[in-house]
Amino acid sequence: MTPNVLVAASWNIQKNGRAPVDGRNHSPSPVEILARYKPHIVFRQELSGAGADGKRALYAEAHALGGLIPFMGEEREGRSKNPTGVMVDPRLFDIVAHTNDDLGWKQICHVQVRRKGRPRTLHLGSAHLCHFDPDQKATEARRLTTYADHGHTVLIGMDGNSFVRRRAEISKKLRRRQVKDRIHYQHRTIERFGLRVWDTRPSEILTGGRQPVFTDLARHAATVRGQSQALAPTASLQRTDQGPPQRIDWQLSTPDLASALLGFEVIDTPDIRRWTDHALTITRWDLDQVDRLMSIPN
Repeated sequence: MTPNVLVAASWNIQKNGRAPVDGRNHSPSPVEILARYKPHIVFRQELSGAGADGKRALYAEAHALGGLIPFMGEEREGRSKNPTGVMVDPRLFDIVAHTNDDLGWKQICHVQVRRKGRPRTLHLGSAHLCHFDPDQKATEARRLTTYADHGHTVLIGMDGNSFVRRRAEISKKLRRRQVKDRIHYQHRTIERFGLRVWDTRPSEILTGGRQPVFTDLARHAATVRGQSQALAPTASLQRTDQGPPQRIDWQLSTPDLASALLGFEVIDTPDIRRWTDHALTITRWDLDQVDRLMSIPN
């Protein structure tokens, strides 16, 4: 019997798709690409300019995706001008609350929803960790852990701007001599035991340890579902001065929700590369199993 399927997408569309990478006009547009997957939940990064003119661009995207309800962070002078956002299908979910965690560089968009007719709250978070400060990234990752406090059920889509540990990864190993961009090297490395190493702290904070706060859904799909391509690299898809592409775009959930995961897909096509240097990630969920979990009160 084919399960009812819930689809969640997470995508960093470079500068909100305002201009193709090569400067030429292309079809399909980023929103048309995303609409193909008919997502019920969308985690967006780099909603650059989407808040202007009464959030006209934000609402246009949500409408094109089937009438989703959109939320986004704010652009702040002297801070990041690339907000995060969350979009939710009102046919499946009731909105409970929306807040933006206002940290040092970029806000985290946090939306709470309930599956219609169910009592349990699902916390949704879209994050884009600080690109230039590893310590700030670690702080932002720790903030995300609070969403799971008190037994909350959480689903997160994010650009981690940092790396995962190499265990079972399929992307090419990143070596210092491959990174020609010296600024990028400073942004993505930390000091440990007197050595300069690649920054994996956000991944360790969020999904590490014997009792991890969150499940790395790509790894879960690879190890439990046998979907090894879920571990495909997601960025940088175009630049050659930052070394081979790595898996820095993640979808995470609390372990209770992970059991409902059907599949994880990394979408990296020529159409996508015309607009952004990040792959689109898609998770598919057994909606009936999600509903059983959402029927358990918080």
